[in-house]
Amino acid sequence: MLLTARRLKRDKTTVFYPEKKRQPFPRTRWRHVLKRYDNGLEKCIGCSLCAGACPAKCIYVESEYNTDEERCSPGERYAKRYEINMLRCIFCGFCQEACPTGAIVLRSDFELADYSRPDFIYTKEMLLEPMPEEAGSERDSEAAGQASAP
Repeated sequence: MLLTARRLKRDKTTVFYPEKKRQPFPRTRWRHVLKRYDNGLEKCIGCSLCAGACPAKCIYVESEYNTDEERCSPGERYAKRYEINMLRCIFCGFCQEACPTGAIVLRSDFELADYSRPDFIYTKEMLLEPMPEEAGSERDSEAAGQASAP
């Protein structure tokens, strides 16, 4: 009884979410993100090591070879199709540990709710970081230079 009486005297720890949000712990792993290099190329080389390391088998990677005309990653291959089924993911972080280029990371964004099951299959476009602004302008200027070349 004494223990219960002490607990009743403490301040309440209720957080009124979503008006106030608690700071997540530093090592929290939730939202998957595919990283890019500073020049805008994707870090993912399509090796499928993340899919092999996943105990829930929720990652699907289909790779294709890079061409000189359209280069997506610095390696000889890139991930043509990259999907994560978030309904099966257990957020263990094994995919992040297995990636040799550091392409996939788990961030602390935890608001992943949605209303339909198909929306929980994250495609490559949903996972990729936005293009860096300076890299986008470099690619545009290169494309303009190639178009004006005789």
